[in-house]
Amino acid sequence: MPQDAPPVNHVSRSHLFWVLAGLWSAVFLGALDGTIVATLMTPIGNYFNKSNQASYIGTSYLLSVCCFTPLYGRLSDIIGRRGAMLLALTLFGVGTTLCGIAPSMEALIAARAIAGMGGGGNDLLAVSSVAVTDLIPLKQRGLYQGMANVLFGLGAGIGGPLGGWLNDAFGWRAAFLFQIPVLVFSFVLVMLKVSIETPLAVKQQSLHSKLRRIDVFGSFTLAITVGSLLLGFSLKSTESLPWSHPAIYGLFVASAGSCVLFILVEARWAPYPVMPLHLITQRTPLAVSLSNFFGSVSAFSMYFSAVRMGSSTQAGLHLLPHSIALSTGSVFAGWLMRRTGKLYTLTLASSLLMIVSSSLVALWSDHTAAWHLWLDITPHAFGMASLITTTLIAVISGVEKSDVAVATGITYLFRTTGQVLGVSLSGTVLQAVLLEKLRASIHGPNAAAHRHSTDVIPSLEPLHREAAITAYGEALRVVFICQIAVNFLAFLCSLPIQENPLPYVP
Repeated sequence: MPQDAPPVNHVSRSHLFWVLAGLWSAVFLGALDGTIVATLMTPIGNYFNKSNQASYIGTSYLLSVCCFTPLYGRLSDIIGRRGAMLLALTLFGVGTTLCGIAPSMEALIAARAIAGMGGGGNDLLAVSSVAVTDLIPLKQRGLYQGMANVLFGLGAGIGGPLGGWLNDAFGWRAAFLFQIPVLVFSFVLVMLKVSIETPLAVKQQSLHSKLRRIDVFGSFTLAITVGSLLLGFSLKSTESLPWSHPAIYGLFVASAGSCVLFILVEARWAPYPVMPLHLITQRTPLAVSLSNFFGSVSAFSMYFSAVRMGSSTQAGLHLLPHSIALSTGSVFAGWLMRRTGKLYTLTLASSLLMIVSSSLVALWSDHTAAWHLWLDITPHAFGMASLITTTLIAVISGVEKSDVAVATGITYLFRTTGQVLGVSLSGTVLQAVLLEKLRASIHGPNAAAHRHSTDVIPSLEPLHREAAITAYGEALRVVFICQIAVNFLAFLCSLPIQENPLPYVP
C-alpha cells in the first residue's frame, strides 16, 4: 500500500481558507446549476412543445462532461489546478449564458453541451478533489471531501426550489441568467486566491512534454463510444424508432467498434492514456469505478410534475430533503473515517441504504401519503453521498501518489458515465412504457401526443386526465424498479473494495 506522503503544498490556515473558498464556491455553482436544470426540464420541454426531447438537455450536458472529465486530471498537471478551474468555469459560463438566450430546443441542447465542456459540478468537484489532495493529509481528506460535498449538497438543495421559483415567477430563462453573477464571483475568487503548486516532477517538464500527456485519440474514441451509445438510446426513446432501424443498430455497432479501438489505444499506443489500464484493472480502482457507475442513476423530479401535478417550485422543494441528506451523508462519512480509520463497512452500509430508498420509491402510488414523497428519497441521497466519499478515499489510498490525479479523474468519469446512461436509459424506458400505456387507455389519433408535454394534462377531460396521470405513474414505477436492480449491482461491486488502513492524524 502506498504511504501517505506529505502534501505537495504547505499553507497557513488562513490561506487554506481562501483556497478552499475559491475551489468550493465553484463546486457550489456547478451543483446549483445541476438541480436548477433538472427542475426546469419539464417546463422547458413544455415551452418548446418538445417534452419528448427534454432528456437531450441532460444527455448533451452529461455527454460533454463525460468526455472532458478524464482530461481535467491531466490538465490540472499541465496548466495547474487554478488554470484547470478557470478553463472549466469559462466554458461553463459561456454555455450557461447561451442557454439563457437559446431561441429553440436544438440551440439549448447545443448550449448545454458547451456548458458540459466546463463540467459544472462534476469536473469542478474532480479538480477540487485533486487540489485538496495536494493540501490535506490522507486521513483528513474524507472529512474535507465531506465538507466539499456539503457545499455541493447545499447548491443542489437550493437549486431545485430556486429554479422552480424563478421559472414560475420570471420564466425558465431567468434561471440560467441568474447564475452569471455567481459565476463571475467564483471566477474572480479562484483567479485571485487559488495558487497551488503542482508536483516538482511535473512542473519541471517542458510545455511539449506536458502537452504530450493529453490523450487526444483516446479521448476522441471514448467520446464516440459513449456518444453513439447514448444517441442510439435517445433516438429510440424520443423519436419512437424501432430497434431494427438502421440508425439505431448502426449507432450501437459504431459504439462497440469505437470501444474496441479505445481499448487498443489505451493499451498500446497512448503514452499517457486517459484511462490507464494498469489502474482500471486493479481490484480496488475497478470496484470503486463500477460501484460509482451503478450508483449514479437517479431521476425523481418528473414524478412531482407529471403525476402529482405540482408546479416547478413544488417539484424543486420535494428534492430539498434529498439535497440536505446529500450533504449530511458526506460529512458523516468523512467524520467516521477520520475517527475510525475504516471505510469498508461504511461503504457497504451506504450501498444498502440506496437499495432501501429505491424500494420505497417504487411503492409510490396516487394513494401514497405526502410525507413519503418528502422522505423516501433521502436515504438514497445519504447513502450515495457516503458511498462516493468512502470510495474516493479508497481509491486515493490504494494507488501510488503519481496516479492520484488520474485515478480521481477515472472515478468521476465512471460516475458521470453512469449519470449519462441513467438519464438516457431512464428516458428510453419511460417513453416506451408511457407510449404503450397511453395508447391502451386513451384512444384517438392524438393518443400519444400527451407524452410531448405534461402541461396539457390538467386541460384534459376528467377521464383522459386520470388515464394520463396513471400512465405517467406506471411508467415511472418501471423506471424506479430498474433503479432497485442497478443499486443492487452497486452493492455487489462494492464488495471487492480493499480496506487500506488510513494513517493516524491527531
